[in-house]
Amino acid sequence: MPVLALLDGTIADSTHPLIRVDDLGLMRGDGIFETVLVVDGKPRELGPHFDRLVRSAAMLDMPEPSRADFDRATKAVLDNWTGGAEIALKWVYTRGIEGGDGTPTGFALGLEISETVKRQRASGIAAVTLDRGFDNEAAVRAPWLLLGAKTLSYAVNMAALREAARRGAEEVIFTTSDDFVLEGPTSTLVAVSGKTLRTPPATIGILPGTTQAALFRAAEREGWSVKTEPLRVSELAEADGLFFTSSVRKITRLHTLNGTQLPDSTAIHTELDRLYNSEYS
Repeated sequence: MPVLALLDGTIADSTHPLIRVDDLGLMRGDGIFETVLVVDGKPRELGPHFDRLVRSAAMLDMPEPSRADFDRATKAVLDNWTGGAEIALKWVYTRGIEGGDGTPTGFALGLEISETVKRQRASGIAAVTLDRGFDNEAAVRAPWLLLGAKTLSYAVNMAALREAARRGAEEVIFTTSDDFVLEGPTSTLVAVSGKTLRTPPATIGILPGTTQAALFRAAEREGWSVKTEPLRVSELAEADGLFFTSSVRKITRLHTLNGTQLPDSTAIHTELDRLYNSEYS
């Protein structure tokens, strides 16, 4: 059963109505969110996740969220969780009700990790590349597009996943119209060549990855080269391994891209898993 906590620390019944029908998060997707992985009661990358929530709020001209409020709600969720060892802890923060006084709506929700995600972590996934419809300079040229903000407006992301399913795949690598790599609908892409990890920069209009950052810290500590730099679509086929990283996905390998089987990266996956988990051991 999901565990729902309000920002004052009150536990609410997740099976009963909570959001008003005129809340702008519901009506227009006008709000932001974060998903934090919790393992054995310990949240991972809590600070970076909150920093990203604050950054998204600023991009949407929303009031800055209170760390104390979200810490209180997080503690309430964790104190009342009776499910599995891993939790997807979701923070939601909307602009509030239409025509209201501007007070945001906020809450924390603890959810089980789906069996599908757990299976894909172990077995890998097939992905397709899809054009996101803008070039690699759009984020700078048109900041009102909110590229790089983690908003509740995920209709395009979900449509992309449905298109992937129609093509016989489970995931998507978004690309720019001028053939640069962006990210997945819910994940950050990491390409591995030898002992070098590469990921696209947030400046091209993607979300800076918290799990990717943790992986890069651990890899660099053990002598790997890590690079945050533009990545061409043509370079994907040249990599020794392609991986999606996110709080829920952790490190998930891609075994197929656009219907073509990729080189076996199982051994690389094992090593990246070890590096990532070393951050929390």
